[in-house]
Amino acid sequence: MSERVIPLVDERLASLVARVPQHAVAPTGLLTDTRGRPLRDLRISVTDRCNFRCNYCMPKEVFDKDYPYLPHSALLSFEEITRLARLFLAHGVRKIRLTGGEPLLRKNLEALVAQLAELRTVDNLAPDLTLTTNGSLLARKAKALKDAGLNRVTVSLDGLDDAVFRRMNDVDFPVADVLAGIEAAHAAGLSHIKVNMVVKRGTNDHEILPMARHFRGTGTTLRFIEYMDVGATNGWRMDEVLPSAELIKRLRAELPLVQLDPSSPGETAERWGYANAQGQHDPALGEVGVISSVTQAFCHDCNRARLSTEGKLYLCLFASQCYDLRTLLRGGASDEAIASAIAPIWQQRADRYSELRSSLPADTTQGGGRRVEMSYIGG
Repeated sequence: MSERVIPLVDERLASLVARVPQHAVAPTGLLTDTRGRPLRDLRISVTDRCNFRCNYCMPKEVFDKDYPYLPHSALLSFEEITRLARLFLAHGVRKIRLTGGEPLLRKNLEALVAQLAELRTVDNLAPDLTLTTNGSLLARKAKALKDAGLNRVTVSLDGLDDAVFRRMNDVDFPVADVLAGIEAAHAAGLSHIKVNMVVKRGTNDHEILPMARHFRGTGTTLRFIEYMDVGATNGWRMDEVLPSAELIKRLRAELPLVQLDPSSPGETAERWGYANAQGQHDPALGEVGVISSVTQAFCHDCNRARLSTEGKLYLCLFASQCYDLRTLLRGGASDEAIASAIAPIWQQRADRYSELRSSLPADTTQGGGRRVEMSYIGG
């Protein structure tokens, strides 16, 4: 087994200028990239900080007490985030996901949720407003977030065994407090709650069946994520990846499953429903999902853009470049100008890192540069 090396690097990348075209064109809600993929999902990072130090995302060796996080003045304000979100909705975005770092560390986040909940898509519908969290602060924030207009929540949880979970979050945080947060989310009335488990072979793969048993029939959808080669600091190795096909085989040995159709175009998870005695999906038992970005690339219908805490636009989770929108925001650009700058960025998009992974050098994207860290732009 090769030695793990974790480089000490800055997680942020140099940005390109988001240029305003000479002739502005009003958004039509039909924006597509070079592969015909529409823009439908906007993921917004509201902080680059997290109170966990999971070794696959923010290893303590890099993100220590001296790490230079962004100053508050560099962060987009809630009003700036809302303004940009409105422009992305005009281009066809229908779902907004708040991420981090850990988004619940951002003070008064429910105020931002309330602002975003007032926006409308090109179909005059409220956007699907959701949030991904490690669950550490969810018990105290769930009701306020629901009251502000949050629709759904996804909680990261990598095992039920307390010793395993404390070791993986690397800050000795107890699993019971995350489970309490999930219960609080249910009690607050948040719908379609999901739990994401990053699976590392030899670290927590023995927790797959206990997690499935625990959440089966609870109204919470459990999703297993292949350990990914995001960024340059997590010491990723292919031998620590448990392919989703093998994971499903393990589950089906004990829990009968039937494959389900995707819930929507661009869905990242392959869905499997728990079956009844007749071999049919029993909705009361729920379902699980697998996200297989390493072994089964889904670049062909990826419809997601990512906005960093400081207003940089990324077009791929494995991006090596970004586009600065904050300069336009704070430089007096009109909504028309900013919307016109966003359009060609997406229209020129050709990202498909996961499809090309096997032919690329380690720690690079298809363009040959270093990848952005997941903690900076969310998962």
